[in-house]
Amino acid sequence: MKIVALFGSPRANGNTATLTKTFNKTAEELGADVQTFFLNKLDAKGCQACDTCKTKTDHCVIKDDLSDVLESVKTTDILVLATPIYFADISAQLKIFVDRCYSYLEPFVTMPETSRLKAGKKLVLITAQNRGEELFAEVCTKYRMIFEFLGFKETHLIRGCDLMKADALKTKNRQDLIDLSKETAMKVVNPVG
Repeated sequence: MKIVALFGSPRANGNTATLTKTFNKTAEELGADVQTFFLNKLDAKGCQACDTCKTKTDHCVIKDDLSDVLESVKTTDILVLATPIYFADISAQLKIFVDRCYSYLEPFVTMPETSRLKAGKKLVLITAQNRGEELFAEVCTKYRMIFEFLGFKETHLIRGCDLMKADALKTKNRQDLIDLSKETAMKVVNPVG
């Protein structure tokens, strides 16, 4: 089983990274092949709205560090999107990737078969925010819908709330979130049923 994990936080050791590393370590212990990308370290451009991926080719033609990420997602079974919630949305680093996912869509004249990705992939969305659960839940709903449109059959959410400081998982003793990361990895790598 292949997992591609995208770290969307600029902090290499913040709450989002801690939850994602816990998920990844558990998945590897269960035999998954995990490939990680720290998006903040990549030289990447946003979608240029050139529509070449719809008219002349079946992939994004921008040549930058995100090219390898987009190719890896094509062959993965599970995609992990890990992001802090900044200004009521995902990080800018992750948003660049999401916008470039436009290249996975067939030209719209071919509806209803819209995605070029193999159907049935799983999405794990990991978020961390400094506010309570009552705020920003719509962010998770929005990105779940986007990836369902791309053919992802199920989404698993690890949502950390009330995590004000970069080390809040440790200082607030949020073992519940660490456990949720491990349990989610077990659920998606070795599903029962």
